[in-house]
Amino acid sequence: MDSIRTPRFLQQHRIDGTDLAREAAAGLLAPAARVSPKFFYDALGSRLFDAITELDEYYPTRSEAAVFGAHGAAIAGAALAASGPAPVLVDLGAGNCEKAARLFAALAPRRYVAVDISVDFLRQSLQCLQREHPTVEMVGIGLDFSARLELPAGVVDGPAVVFYPGSSIGNFAPDDALRLLRDARRAARGGALVIGVDLVKPVAVLEAAYDDRLGVTAAFNLNLLRHLNRLLGADFDVRLWRHLAFFDAAASRIEMHLEARTAQTVRWPGAERTFAAGERIHTENSYKWAPTDFATMLRDAGFADVRHWSDARGWFAVFVAAAAD
Repeated sequence: MDSIRTPRFLQQHRIDGTDLAREAAAGLLAPAARVSPKFFYDALGSRLFDAITELDEYYPTRSEAAVFGAHGAAIAGAALAASGPAPVLVDLGAGNCEKAARLFAALAPRRYVAVDISVDFLRQSLQCLQREHPTVEMVGIGLDFSARLELPAGVVDGPAVVFYPGSSIGNFAPDDALRLLRDARRAARGGALVIGVDLVKPVAVLEAAYDDRLGVTAAFNLNLLRHLNRLLGADFDVRLWRHLAFFDAAASRIEMHLEARTAQTVRWPGAERTFAAGERIHTENSYKWAPTDFATMLRDAGFADVRHWSDARGWFAVFVAAAAD
C-alpha cells in the first residue's frame, strides 16, 4: 500500500512590514502617485476580490472555466506532449489550489509545487488536497515571484508543467511580463507552460468588469486606503476619494485609480503628500492581449509549439507552450 505523504512548506520570501511601508510611501511620494496592486490584499481586500469574481460583470473567472470545461483534455494533452508523463506541476499564485486540483486527473503529476507569497495562505489548502491525493508529493513555497521566479534547488528535478491561470499576467507591463515568462520557461525545465490570458474585447465589457453596478470593485479599490492607514499610520479619509477605472486603448490596458474628490493633505509619520482635487493614485493596470501578440511574446521568451484555446465569445484564452531546452 502506498504511503500517505504530508506537504512540505518552504518560506523563501520574508514579508517585512517595514519594507512594505517604505515601498508604499515611495509610491505615494512619486511625482505621479502610485501604489502596487499587491496592497489590495489585506484580509478584507481578499474577501472583496472573491466577491468580485461572483459578479455578473466580471467575466474572466467564468470565461476561463468555460475554456477548461470545453478544452481541458486537449490542453492537458498538449502540456503532456511537451513534458512527458507524470510531470512536476508548478502552480503560480496558487491561493486555494482549486484550479490546479482540477488538472490532477489529466496530468497525474508526481509532485505538486504550490507557489504563493506566503506559505500560510497555502497551508490549509495543501493539507486538504494532500488527503485527496495521498501519494502525490506536495510542496508549498512562499515566494514573491513578481520580482523574480526562482524556485529552491531540487524542487523541480525534471520536466514541469508551469501553471499560471486567472489572467494575472495582465498585471505586468509587457517588459516585465516577458521577464516573468522567461523565468517560467527556465522553471519548466523542458516541460510546458499553461497560462490564462484575458483578451481584447469591447470597451463597454472591459470597463464594466472593473466598475460594477454594485460598487464591489470600488470598495475593493478604496479599501487599499484603509490598508495604507494601518501600514503607514496614515490618515486617508476614504470618503474623500472615488474609484476610477477606464480602458486605455493605446496601451491596451484597463487602468484603476483612486481620485481625490477635494484638495487634501495626507500625513503619516515622517512624511505627507498634498493632493489637488482630481489628482489620482494609480493602483492597477490590467493588460488585454490579442492572441497573435501574446503568442509572439511567448516565442520571444523562448517557448515553442504555441497553441491556444478560447471560449465561445473569444474573450479569454488558455495558452500552452513548450519550454524548449
